[in-house]
Amino acid sequence: MTGTLTIAGLGPGDEALITPEVSAALAQATDIVGYGPYVSRVQPREGLTLHPSDNRVELQRAGEALRLASEGRDVVVVSSGDPGVFAMASALFEALEEGPQWRDLPIRVLPGVTAMLAAAAACGAPLGHDFCAINLSDNLKPWPVIEKRLRLAAEADFAIAMYNPRSASRPDGFGRVLEILREAGCGKRIVVFARAVSTPEQRIETVELRDARPEMADMRTLVIVGNSTTRRVGRWVYAPRQVR
Repeated sequence: MTGTLTIAGLGPGDEALITPEVSAALAQATDIVGYGPYVSRVQPREGLTLHPSDNRVELQRAGEALRLASEGRDVVVVSSGDPGVFAMASALFEALEEGPQWRDLPIRVLPGVTAMLAAAAACGAPLGHDFCAINLSDNLKPWPVIEKRLRLAAEADFAIAMYNPRSASRPDGFGRVLEILREAGCGKRIVVFARAVSTPEQRIETVELRDARPEMADMRTLVIVGNSTTRRVGRWVYAPRQVR
């Protein structure tokens, strides 16, 4: 008997931002697989088995989900935000590539509200023109690649949404990020620090990049660096639609 496998985004934190499609999938699931804090966001109920795991075992987690689905279970793999943005969807398909025996499983990817979009909405419209997203963690890519992408994004005048800026194991990298952007001439650009967006702990800080400090960010912070035309209107930040 073959089950189903769904990869779902739980949004940035507020339950109201979980899509109806994802809520329906969770209601039908027999098994929830994911990083512990994300699994804990799913309400336990009779007939539902929760499978929390550590943050750095994505491939093992994906393999477990595929195995459970192949045994006839209705499995939902949960991520925060959107599962296709620095999250579990890519890991699942990587595991699928290594396990051809699972390729006929019914698989769905259900989108969610990303931290990037939730943060942008909380402060205005800083992503209203061309932008890019960069994961500042060097767990899965070398630091020189991060530096190169930052410099090129600054040169191209993109607004830059930055995920995973600073953690206990990487306390110094974000300071180097700020240095790189200052060296690239971005010192006067507006920077938004959006922490724990859509939760009761939400905090939004807006400064010019030359005044930004590494300790303003942690792993719950989404950082948005505006482009050269990004401006403030009262407490709001937005990127003009027209580029001259």
